Amino acid sequence: MPLKRTITLPLLVLYGLGNILGAGIYVLIGKVSGVAGLLTPLSFFVASLLVVTTAFTYSELSSRYPVSAGEAVYLFKAFGNKYSALIIGLMITATGVLSASTITVGFVGYLQIFIDINKYLAIIPILLLLSALAIWGIKQSIQAAALLTLIEISGLLIIIWFGRDYLPNIDTQIYINAFAFNDAALWVGVFAGAFLAFYAFIGFEDMVNVAEEVKNPEKNMPRAILLSLAIATIIYTLVSLIAINTIAPQTLAEHDAPLALIYQQLSGFSPSLIAGIGMLAIINGALIQIIMASRVLYGMSRQNWLPEILSRVNTTTGTPIYATILTTLVIAILALWLPIITLAELTSLFILIIFSLMHLALISIKTNKQSVSLNVRQYHIVIPIVGLVTNTGFVLFYLIS
Repeated sequence: MPLKRTITLPLLVLYGLGNILGAGIYVLIGKVSGVAGLLTPLSFFVASLLVVTTAFTYSELSSRYPVSAGEAVYLFKAFGNKYSALIIGLMITATGVLSASTITVGFVGYLQIFIDINKYLAIIPILLLLSALAIWGIKQSIQAAALLTLIEISGLLIIIWFGRDYLPNIDTQIYINAFAFNDAALWVGVFAGAFLAFYAFIGFEDMVNVAEEVKNPEKNMPRAILLSLAIATIIYTLVSLIAINTIAPQTLAEHDAPLALIYQQLSGFSPSLIAGIGMLAIINGALIQIIMASRVLYGMSRQNWLPEILSRVNTTTGTPIYATILTTLVIAILALWLPIITLAELTSLFILIIFSLMHLALISIKTNKQSVSLNVRQYHIVIPIVGLVTNTGFVLFYLIS
């Protein structure tokens, strides 16, 4: 039984934004400020440039092959080797469950600010609730994710609103000095910050794994990916400009909930509002990762690469129940077993490797001049080439460091 095409362009954009924004900006703004200082907004902008080539690559691939288990299928179409496709499909699933495990552990940390609760007692009920929502139906899941995304965005817009008076008074001289290359140390900080900020943009790639449930995917997938990334870049830049002009960068770096601190400083109110929104942002990220990982398992099963049971779709809910249950079970085991730093590092490494392979796949597809529908939006081959070099460099930097 095929999946139902119920996701519209606005819902898909909100789904993508929910995954990109997620816990990233709510946590990373402080860490980036610690290394980039007053040039933190520039670090976020540079990071967006680093991922934009990958966004274009995913846009074309998802338009060419709008199916679940996207990356695995793209690699198979490029090289015709089902074993390499299976491996990357499992890597994608791993990034989903690792990321969801990281997010879940992070949520418990926020929750313990309000309630003194045991880690084990918190994680299991949260995952059971999210799993039930994912099983209930893709439309309901996406609508819930969209609602949570709007709440996430509202938290960031609240920061922008209260800090709006800072925007016209930004000291532009430091940016002029940076672009004049008068101080090489400034750019060392910018790129170190961009390396951290890069992870705040991760999430758009997960959108391709719900392609079989998107209406008019050939057009809507590329639009949604690029729109989501553009909106996230604008929000990140504005929030970071306000942040470094409100609180000293080092103070931000030392705070576990930097946006809550900024809100308290700007408004004079309790930080509980932004802290609560941050918790919802984290929950939203976990829900989206459960949906994504279960669809990858479903898609690989449909390709006969995994047991048939994982591709069974419930006739009532229209969702892959067994794939969702397996995904949630693995997330629970990892969240209860591994420390959050290990989970985050493994997620980052896998994603960088996958990005590099996707650029390589598109280069191969374009070089071999595979037939393509007239509805598919194509980009110049230089884009995946630049993306391959950039992302491979990131992988080598990560492994060496």
